Amino acid sequence: MSPDDWYLTEDVDDFLARATDFLHSRPALHTVPLTVTEALRAHGTDAYGSDAPVFGVLQRSGEVRATFFRTPPRRLTVTPLTPEEADCLAARLAGLGHPLPGVNADRDTAASFAGAWQRHTGDVSTPYERMRLYRLGRLTPPEPSPGGRGRVAGAEDRERLVRWHREFVADIGGSPDADDGAWAETRIAEGRVTFWETPDGTPVSMAGVTPMVAGQIRVAPVYTPLHLRGRGYGGAATVEASRAALGTGAAEVLLFADLANPTSNGLYRRIGYRPVADFALYDFSRGVPQAL
Repeated sequence: MSPDDWYLTEDVDDFLARATDFLHSRPALHTVPLTVTEALRAHGTDAYGSDAPVFGVLQRSGEVRATFFRTPPRRLTVTPLTPEEADCLAARLAGLGHPLPGVNADRDTAASFAGAWQRHTGDVSTPYERMRLYRLGRLTPPEPSPGGRGRVAGAEDRERLVRWHREFVADIGGSPDADDGAWAETRIAEGRVTFWETPDGTPVSMAGVTPMVAGQIRVAPVYTPLHLRGRGYGGAATVEASRAALGTGAAEVLLFADLANPTSNGLYRRIGYRPVADFALYDFSRGVPQAL
């Protein structure tokens, strides 16, 4: 195959016209490109920042084999690739002079692309994070449940959502959204954040959900302020958000967990989530590689 087998575009509608059937064919594995492209389609190409997003489609013999997208300054996100396909994509992007801060993909694809990128550019690839994708089986609320109840965040919660989202992004070492206020307002308007609150009405944890695309909804983000952790609030919020997702008719409810956090992985298993696939994130730089 040739690097030119990859079709590149900055037009999300052009990308989706070519890639929608492929992405819908495996909605769990493709959850991130499905939800990100839906947000770009619904809210504009500046939904994740001022720089234009870039999309790619690998098509051979009339069949879409893989896709990628990038919303700068974030990492490249790629659907599963063979080592040869990963090498061709790295060669294509390197040849165009596209700088990349890293890659996010299933474990094998991420490793293949990171190695290929290092060969083609001389950049050093450093493992950053390992994630596990889970799919909800039978929802099983934890026992005992912390006192309180779940409720959907409303307009009066805007400032708390802005603050908690900013803290969540800092916690995971992510790139801040272009506008935390717009992030909060969109989710309030669409009813996509559930709080767990104590019996006196104080919110202590939140769990958001993505819009439903191709029958799947992903629970994200899940956040509990540091001083409130270890009390079951995050699990309770996740159960409520998961229940709400099922109530909308989602065929699949998904979430990601950091494999370096055994507590959250154990919690998600206890409430009914089952592993689907492992993912990995790599950073690229001219520096010296560091161990994960």
